[in-house]
Amino acid sequence: MAGLVLAAADGNGPVAVEDTPAGLRVFFSTLADRTAAAAAVRTSLPACTVTPVDVPDDHWAERSQAALKAIKIGALTVAPPWDLTADREGLIIIQPSMGFGTGHHASTRLCLRLLQETKVAGARVLDVGTGSGVLAIAAWKLSAASVVAVDYDADAITSARECAELNDISDLIDIRQVDLERDATVDGAPFSLILANLTGGMLVRLAARLCSLLTPGGTLIVSGVTHEEEDAVTRAFADRGATIAARLAEEEWVGLRLTGSKPGQ
Repeated sequence: MAGLVLAAADGNGPVAVEDTPAGLRVFFSTLADRTAAAAAVRTSLPACTVTPVDVPDDHWAERSQAALKAIKIGALTVAPPWDLTADREGLIIIQPSMGFGTGHHASTRLCLRLLQETKVAGARVLDVGTGSGVLAIAAWKLSAASVVAVDYDADAITSARECAELNDISDLIDIRQVDLERDATVDGAPFSLILANLTGGMLVRLAARLCSLLTPGGTLIVSGVTHEEEDAVTRAFADRGATIAARLAEEEWVGLRLTGSKPGQ
């Protein structure tokens, strides 16, 4: 149920999540975002009780994730600065804050698993909706030739830059504030590998734009898709000539690796 709540609220800018004995607390930076998210959850999940709560702005986002520990996904380990592993091989340091992407959400894990099953070495990578930058950092550590990370949210960009600095690669990843729903393109396109851990609805809206940014026959890794949204997402990309190369599922979430259309298709 927690995952379904997050999926319903995701389009309204949640900035942190806290699982408490009383239920799931989802934080927002503005009253308007909170009100819109509450309406979306009530509509999608009428069995849920939604209660607005005002909290003081005293670093609650950081405190809500202070108990996070290192998590291993394949050959990669995603860890907060207070729980670093002795083995630094494949280590990605993430400072939990207002940008999502600590590795503890199933959709992020699915992307990281699919990424490790993909030929990343030498790829020109675009990470859309980078959040904390965890996928962009992972791509760089897997020997991508170049990585551009974009997000529409200024707080996420700040978080991604902080995490890149923690991993000593702040000069190696190009992190930019870009809104693909409004901005025509991304400098450096086309890319041979695009990562997009978003929501099902956003992936449907952005399918044409993402495919236009991809090299012919390039690879798309997408997640943040619930089982209920999967058919709509796959149809949106199939309409642009992309085909499914791999599928992974965890809990109610689905991750897909797609191959873009080639000339003549």
